[in-house]
Amino acid sequence: MKNRLKVLRAERDWTQADLAGELEVSRQTINAIEKGKFDPSLPLAFKAARLFGMQIEEIFQDSEV
Repeated sequence: MKNRLKVLRAERDWTQADLAGELEVSRQTINAIEKGKFDPSLPLAFKAARLFGMQIEEIFQDSEV
């Protein structure tokens, strides 16, 4: 799954640890999601979307599209 987490995080000058704290997950989870090695759960995707004020589809895209 492709995602824009790294770009959105960088636009806010947040570290992976900062974003992890906001989403209540580990920094390693953020790292894995940004690298496409882990797909977030639906509740986590909703939480990220609310945090950035965006729709889920604006942050996460199916890699086959």
